[in-house]
Amino acid sequence: MRALDASLSDVLGSPGVVGAALVDAVTGLSYQSAGDHRLLGTGAELAELTNLIGERLYEAGAESELESLVVTSTRHHQVVQVLSRKGDPLLLATVLDRERTNLALALRQTADRAQDLLA
Repeated sequence: MRALDASLSDVLGSPGVVGAALVDAVTGLSYQSAGDHRLLGTGAELAELTNLIGERLYEAGAESELESLVVTSTRHHQVVQVLSRKGDPLLLATVLDRERTNLALALRQTADRAQDLLA
């Protein structure tokens, strides 16, 4: 678990990131969370939302898998990156402070951090 703690600490080190969680995309099991992750909801809610959106994209004719979700509120962005791997995929969910975050840069950094978690 120490390596996972360190990895999520790295995620929290990105500009504007105030919370993060690593969740099993199928079961909703939350492996680890850090910072103010309460805005993300539970692991089960994240998994359910991601699966629902992925299914709807498939039904609409999308030809590839869901990569990420971005939800924006007046104060925060919630970004969920889908991490494909052997076995069940993982979700790296982050909460970003809107006033301190460049969303495009945050998406890029979050995707990079997500890949670091799989290494």
